[in-house]
Amino acid sequence: MAKLAKKEEKKKTPAPRPYDPFGSFYGEMDRLLDSYFPGGTFPGMPRMLRQSSKASEGAMVVPQIDIAENEKAVTVTAELPGIDEDAVEVTVRDGVLTMKGEKSYERKDEKEEVQIMERRYGSFMRSVRLPEGIDEDKIEAKYDKGILTVTAAKRPEAQKTPRKIKISRY
Repeated sequence: MAKLAKKEEKKKTPAPRPYDPFGSFYGEMDRLLDSYFPGGTFPGMPRMLRQSSKASEGAMVVPQIDIAENEKAVTVTAELPGIDEDAVEVTVRDGVLTMKGEKSYERKDEKEEVQIMERRYGSFMRSVRLPEGIDEDKIEAKYDKGILTVTAAKRPEAQKTPRKIKISRY
């Protein structure tokens, strides 16, 4: 009887990820803007930071946010998928709202080899400067299904409707 040759098992390597030519550019722009505007984002200018193409580089999780304002409040909504409510902290200091926390990587089977890892894990921090007239004692946060909603009420004197001023000729 002929002996069967044992197949050599090759160690699988993760599939290559697409190259992001603008990733480092966006990171450099964010660092430059942060040096002029400390404390994170500022009104009218979204963060440009894109997540790194390699999970092994220790890329920081950067939550995407929406900011809305009406006559009574400013609402900041952040996407935090896969993050437990207990792992999120919201603070306000000197008109700057800061959301921070950590998204943990939990591995159930240590023998399992990861082939592709596109999700990001690690700590995050995102700060937003709130406009003048916010009552810091009336800020509320709600968390539901990975969405953090922070509502910052305006002080009564800031809730007044603007007065239209007539323009006259000389």
